[in-house]
Amino acid sequence: MRFNEWGLYAPAVTAGAVGLSFALTLGAAQAQEKTYVMKVTTPTINDGPHLLAKNFAAAVERDSGGRIKSEVYPASQLGSIPRQIEGVQFGAIQAAVIPPEFFVGVDERFEVMAAPGLVNSIEHGQRLAADPAVLKLMLSLGADKGLHGVGMFIAQPDSLVAKTPIRHLADFKGKKIRIFASDFQSEAMKRLGATPVAMTLGDVLPALQQGAIDGAVAGITVFSAFHYQDAAKYVTEINQPQIFLMLEISRKWYDSLPPDLQQVVDKDGARETVAINPAALELFNKAREAWTAKGGELISLPADEQAKMMQTLSSVGDDVSKSKPAVRAAYETVAAAAKRTQPSPSQ
Repeated sequence: MRFNEWGLYAPAVTAGAVGLSFALTLGAAQAQEKTYVMKVTTPTINDGPHLLAKNFAAAVERDSGGRIKSEVYPASQLGSIPRQIEGVQFGAIQAAVIPPEFFVGVDERFEVMAAPGLVNSIEHGQRLAADPAVLKLMLSLGADKGLHGVGMFIAQPDSLVAKTPIRHLADFKGKKIRIFASDFQSEAMKRLGATPVAMTLGDVLPALQQGAIDGAVAGITVFSAFHYQDAAKYVTEINQPQIFLMLEISRKWYDSLPPDLQQVVDKDGARETVAINPAALELFNKAREAWTAKGGELISLPADEQAKMMQTLSSVGDDVSKSKPAVRAAYETVAAAAKRTQPSPSQ
């Protein structure tokens, strides 16, 4: 045995112990120095989702001290929307900004934000997207299937672009209209007398040009950015439903990050999906102006017909969800929050 100068037992420090301590210290240092790549994908360009992708990417790179290097891929550069979602689930893509309806193949509850009549303005939608109960629900979806939700925001209301003008409810009859992948949108179009055609964004413009569809539901920022007026110059502002966007992170990639970088991703996702609100509203208004400046036409249904349309669609949420218990519970959560966040009559 070895004793120190005070006569106390002092175990020898072995070379193995020193080596282990050094290895642990080195491992921690290497974890701090390792660089992670975060590819962020979105189907659109020069609009709210694209701006959110850029802002989030810049924030994460900044707040991680450069330990996360960000790359942004707009306009479906990494594949169609289904391929983008699969890429996030399997870790080939690290983040995506995509409307929740397109995630129904992962969990059908994602589509509840597409129920018509939930909100009556972008500002109302902003309050709904920030509601704690709604965020808790929506960000938890897909957690067991490769997704980690960190934020949600509203971009704009839906509009309908068409090759021939839709000025009245009767003009919907017999039209083939592209929709998002949502039973809520499908039922809404059927009630208006149109044939719904679920289609990913990259296929919409060619389908319009070839006459495969007569019109398409999406945002005016999409129609303006991709120059749809060359194929279909009439946009009817139906304003229903609203277009929300999910900021989803790859669970596989997220779990590979050290805890401090996970916190960066979570905090920046939550912050940037709120900070985007004023800019998203401005981009929407500018896209409307750009559409008419480039030869497109904006159409509003007569007030009485818009009211009739809303009455026709008011029960879609209830009717579609009643046969799906999980969707029903999610819809009730969102619908209750929509009522809570309605503006007061004086506003």
